[in-house]
Amino acid sequence: MKLRSLILIPGMFLIGCSVPVLENQLQQPASSQVVSNIKAGKPFSYEDYATALAAHVDDEGLVNYEALQQDREALDRFNATVAAVPADVYAGWSEPEKLAFLMNAYNSFTLQTIIDQKPIKGIRKITGAWDITKFDIAGEQKTLNNIEHDTIRKEFNEPRIHAALVCAAISCPILRNEPYTSENIEAQLEDQVKTWLARPESGFRIDREEKKVYLSKIFDWYGDDWKASYAVEGKFSGGEKERAVLNFITNYLNEEDKAYLEQGDYEVKYLGYDWGLNKQ
Repeated sequence: MKLRSLILIPGMFLIGCSVPVLENQLQQPASSQVVSNIKAGKPFSYEDYATALAAHVDDEGLVNYEALQQDREALDRFNATVAAVPADVYAGWSEPEKLAFLMNAYNSFTLQTIIDQKPIKGIRKITGAWDITKFDIAGEQKTLNNIEHDTIRKEFNEPRIHAALVCAAISCPILRNEPYTSENIEAQLEDQVKTWLARPESGFRIDREEKKVYLSKIFDWYGDDWKASYAVEGKFSGGEKERAVLNFITNYLNEEDKAYLEQGDYEVKYLGYDWGLNKQ
């Protein structure tokens, strides 16, 4: 993608990827400002992204997409600055700085993907939302899948990112209404995991009467990401992937629930996934 729909021009309609590139009007000024700030020793700014989130995402992680579509300037400015970060500058950042930057970019680009549609619709109804549409990010062009699977999952041993990357669906973990920052990323990820697992309809649930443990479908899709740090033998039910996930989950449970999971006398099931839009 070439920074689609970043400035509204009278008479122009925003229809997905058909919107023309506006490089001279937005990308270059943003680039100059970002480079100037970096040369001055200033950290990368999430101010515009914070403004968009605070205005249009509630405490339940639900988004007022219609309002954001009408008031998208802050989000578009932020996405322009993501594009303007020089590749060598990104390469020199610490791991927490890189991870916060990538997670914020992924979530912000996802918001842009939704509001670029008229009328607004769920992400699964948008052709190429994950694997065709490209976004400019730190000197490269990447799809959402590239950012998640080829960059974050490949370069970071951090499975908690699955509690933070939000695909605009109801069964996703909630969209945090503040940016991730390198200074607070550990506490923010821990909070995201706790919130995610506390949602019995889409995160995690124990049913002792049926002797079943229900996990988010995300743990089925990406459960292998937990094996490097949480693989275990002789405890829990299920295969290697499920045991690793359950071992991870016990860090967020009370002693009674932890003991129940460790003894392993239950069936592991996966919850259904609601792809409806996470809208207010």
